Amino acid sequence: MNHIEESEPVFFTWVYSPETRQDARILIESIRTFGGSFSQHPVWVFESNPEEVDSQIVGGLGIERITLDTPERLRHYYYGHKVYACGQAEKLASEGAGSMIWVSPEMLFTRPPEMFDLSGEFDAAVRPVHIQNVGLGISQAPDDFWQGVYRAIGAGDITSEVESFVDGQRLRSYFNSAAFAVDPSLGLCQRWLEVFEKLVIDQEFQESACQDDWHQVFLHQALLSALLASEISPQRLRILPPSYIYPYNLHADVPPERQAHSLDELVCIYHEGRTLNPEKIADINLSEALKSWLMINTAG
Repeated sequence: MNHIEESEPVFFTWVYSPETRQDARILIESIRTFGGSFSQHPVWVFESNPEEVDSQIVGGLGIERITLDTPERLRHYYYGHKVYACGQAEKLASEGAGSMIWVSPEMLFTRPPEMFDLSGEFDAAVRPVHIQNVGLGISQAPDDFWQGVYRAIGAGDITSEVESFVDGQRLRSYFNSAAFAVDPSLGLCQRWLEVFEKLVIDQEFQESACQDDWHQVFLHQALLSALLASEISPQRLRILPPSYIYPYNLHADVPPERQAHSLDELVCIYHEGRTLNPEKIADINLSEALKSWLMINTAG
């Protein structure tokens, strides 16, 4: 492993296919180009199918490729590899990094992500979810799914709330997991892995409260949210502004008063399912400099 300087932030992501390899390459190049003081921090790339991933993911100092040997019981569950990668990264980072920054490969940085640096002032930095999906409305009693989540982490009811960015719903704390920062010394990601595995192998829970794809897809996110809300005090939990993890994949659904006008005004953009080819971007502005950079980095 590359050496981590004391309290240095470290990025990490997960790839499992040629498509995510390409996304991760663009992600890393965007950090190196637009990351400012973050541009040379270490980036760890976890690979769950290294035989299917082109070895030429990206070159340069500070890039570490790590084979991810996810246990069979998690390997075929939605986002099992991701949760396992977070747990493994935390073990590697716990004695050095001040901020451990998970970033989905479908992310693009256009400005320095300064608020991901926890600097000892915060224990984690997150965004509220974009849409409600399985989220629990603030006036709703916990259903069987959320009761199972709360029970798994040893919490009672969670009353803190957020507002989802796109559909504007008031929800019990429910956070986006496409990117976030945590202090690895807390062990929160290893705790996340522990309770995730517990519920994945809980046959009764899976066949009742979590039997449909929708709940299985977002189980990992619900558990992370509950842990953040129950184990970190509100004063230590940094809520990131909308310029972080902007949902370009949902741009058409964002209310006009919340829509970004330009990619350049954002810090990082989630683009799952959307092209980054500047010749095909017609619904949002971008500077000539960013257009040129995207033209080069999305070629091929």
